[in-house]
Amino acid sequence: MMLALFPSLTLANTDQEWRFRVLLDGQDVGTHTYRLESRDGERRVQSDAQFNVRFLFIDAYTYIHQARERWHGDCLKAIESSTDDNGEKSSVRGARNGASFELAAAGNHSELPGCVMSFAYWNPAMLKQGRLLNAQTGELLDVRVEPLGVETVSVRGQPMAARRYALHAPKFRIDVWYAADRQWVQLESTTESGRKLRYLIQ
Repeated sequence: MMLALFPSLTLANTDQEWRFRVLLDGQDVGTHTYRLESRDGERRVQSDAQFNVRFLFIDAYTYIHQARERWHGDCLKAIESSTDDNGEKSSVRGARNGASFELAAAGNHSELPGCVMSFAYWNPAMLKQGRLLNAQTGELLDVRVEPLGVETVSVRGQPMAARRYALHAPKFRIDVWYAADRQWVQLESTTESGRKLRYLIQ
């Protein structure tokens, strides 16, 4: 049933962009933008996030994340990411090599099964996976997808029916919403400190 609801995105030559307003406990803290280019059977995705949490007019926390991904079908072909998590910097590099995916992260090298997907919320085919690659840490995480039905959400100030799914990973849960046309429109999660993080599409 999920395959019928969410077939893979077309590989025709096309460009798409998802720009999200990011809120932490209801307060604006930044943006996260995804840009997709599809050319001749290959997709290139650029992800840019920047958060800035202020307390008493002082920057109390900053987060900058950039990722570049290349896809062939629903399989990751290459990834390169860098993250500055409030001064703690990390990077991930990986590429398909024959029947495997070679990854370098946190000073370690690993070899993953050939067809790997990251947390590619923009592609509903992600919902069919049992393991997903964390583009920030390089961890391949076990995930369980739980369909939660259709809800009415506010999209650009207008009510919209959207299908909700919960992604359960070992240490966190992420909820995502998709419109009837399979477009990703919202995300919600809880941080390690118990604060509510929300993505609202602009």
